[in-house]
Amino acid sequence: MKFIKTALVLASALLMSCAGADDGTEAAIRKNVEPKLGPNIKIDAIRATPYSGLYEIRIGNEIRYTDKTGTYLFAGHIFNLKTREDVTQARIDEVNRIKFSDLPLELALKTVKGNGKRVVAIFEDPNCGYCKKFRRETLAKVDNITVYTFMYNILSPDSTVKSRNIWCAADRNRAWDDWMLNNKQAPAAPEGCAAPNDKVLALGNKLGLEGTPAIFFADGSRVPGAIDVAAMEAKFAAIK
Repeated sequence: MKFIKTALVLASALLMSCAGADDGTEAAIRKNVEPKLGPNIKIDAIRATPYSGLYEIRIGNEIRYTDKTGTYLFAGHIFNLKTREDVTQARIDEVNRIKFSDLPLELALKTVKGNGKRVVAIFEDPNCGYCKKFRRETLAKVDNITVYTFMYNILSPDSTVKSRNIWCAADRNRAWDDWMLNNKQAPAAPEGCAAPNDKVLALGNKLGLEGTPAIFFADGSRVPGAIDVAAMEAKFAAIK
């Protein structure tokens, strides 16, 4: 689309850090852009960018761009053509970064392989085919890792039932692996056994998770979706 191509050309250099929009500009952008985004959609933040007078608009975990008057809206990624950096993706990664230590790990299943030094948290739905494939083709081949699995039930009501049965099983980790790897269902949960389904769902919503798997690394960065072994190892290697 033409406006995306224009945005790419505008980003031929990245010369200075971004700054917040001044009060007058921010007010104008909110007045002109926000009503046109759709019902109940609010702009979370506005800030100036160092390229061609564009202003960044953050809506939840999404990034858009507009001009100073809020007349035009740019949807798409901006690239620095000198460095070939996807500056939009860099901002999305920054916005999505969390403090890993703030995760309520007591709500997750915990498995350790090898020395367990490399740590990830993964949000998965028990009915997610990509999650099952990720476990078979990636996690099964990665060593020296600690995995915290949050059972994030968003695909169907049946997901909640399966997660409760697994959480209430005598061996939760084995019950999870039996289901995700071998399609063997856990026995029905005993009456009165409470699972943290609602708390995990609220956590995932707070983090803006719309799909599974969602992978969080110890540095707070996230990867939305399944990745292969090479990408997983590269991600671990990049964490300082």
